[in-house]
This record gives sequence, structure tokens and C-alpha cells, in this order.
Amino acid sequence: MAENEKNYDLAKERVEKKMGFMIHCGIYVVVNAGLIALNLTRSPDRYWFIWPLLGWGIGVVIHAIKVFGPARSASLKEKMIEKEQSKLNQ
Repeated sequence: MAENEKNYDLAKERVEKKMGFMIHCGIYVVVNAGLIALNLTRSPDRYWFIWPLLGWGIGVVIHAIKVFGPARSASLKEKMIEKEQSKLNQ
């Protein structure tokens, strides 16, 4: 029973992280579309929208790596805890 609860909690945590990333992407698209529209209607001779687009884009990429990257299965802290537990169980 405890293993099922642990798996449920892990699955719930992963889903929450993925949903957080999707929300982040949605807000990124909406806000930056607005900035692009604002830039092109108010000052079409200077493309300043590229700077917030790139800056925030870096944050979105980092968020994606944290959610979908190789370390997604278990955090470093969880791995260290499991290692210590295995030492104690010997």
C-alpha cells in the first residue's frame, strides 16, 4: 500500500510540474504576442520586442529542461536520500 501511495505522490508531482510548464508556455505566448503587436503598431521602426522574447525564452527553455530533462525521474536530493537509506539498511 505504501508503494502505491509513493507512486501516486510521484505521479501527482510530475503532472503538477508539467502543468506548471504548460501554463508558463501559454502565458509566454500570450504576453509576447501582445508585446510584438504593441511594438509593431507603436514603433515599427525599432524591434525592441526581441529582447523580452529572448530573455523570457531562456527561462522557458530552462523550465523545460527541469521538467522534461534527464534529471526528471528523481531529484538529486531524492537520489542522495535513497543512497543513504541503502547504506543504513546494510
